[in-house]
Amino acid sequence: MKHIDIIYRNDSGISFYWKTSKHSSIKAQVVFRDMGFYFTLDQLKAFAHLTQDTLAQSTCKDCPAPRECRSLLLKTPSPDVDLAVSRDEVYAIQDLLDQTILRMETQQFMQTALN
Repeated sequence: MKHIDIIYRNDSGISFYWKTSKHSSIKAQVVFRDMGFYFTLDQLKAFAHLTQDTLAQSTCKDCPAPRECRSLLLKTPSPDVDLAVSRDEVYAIQDLLDQTILRMETQQFMQTALN
């Protein structure tokens, strides 16, 4: 953990800056379910919108566990990567993204205000 500056973490994942990169690039590493994405703020916002689209999907008819079943397809800002996720996972990912975006925007605002 000495090589990162944590932005936000919840039970599903963590977002952080690498200490070796400049915060001015406004890119964050977001890790959940053993996957890591290195996204700009705009890509994180796009990903957050995609989570909302995913929540509008229906699960399988007569699914015995609709909140835990990984029958939803979550698109990512990377055009070649989609994820099979459960509704509960989407809520957790959405929280991770929303809080990361909020904190990155706050940091960006503070840097602008101080300059």
